[in-house]
Amino acid sequence: MPRVKRGSHRRKLRNKVLSRTKGFYLTKSKLYRSAKEASDRALKFAYQGRKQRKRQFRELWIVRIGAASRAEGLSYSQFMHGLKLAGVELDRKILADIAVADAAGFTRLAEQAKAALAAAPAA
Repeated sequence: MPRVKRGSHRRKLRNKVLSRTKGFYLTKSKLYRSAKEASDRALKFAYQGRKQRKRQFRELWIVRIGAASRAEGLSYSQFMHGLKLAGVELDRKILADIAVADAAGFTRLAEQAKAALAAAPAA
């Protein structure tokens, strides 16, 4: 079996880590061990951030829909329940966009939700 000294491969791996930490503070961008620790930590936060971004956007959409529906005289939960009863299958992202960009369209949706709530039997 041939002898392997790993020189070029190891340098490639180290340069990959060091290039990932460009712009980091002090030794975190210069020394391999510190750079590797900083890189691993940064990658962990990046992974978490990709999950958090989805939650934060959903929160934002709900706040926007809630504000627009309160202007129409409905709470957020009443509005969403009314839309479900009316058979309107728009997701929160689209509803939030309509609430911000098309007030007349949102008013029509709110009227549909109110009509469906009024027609539904009281539980």
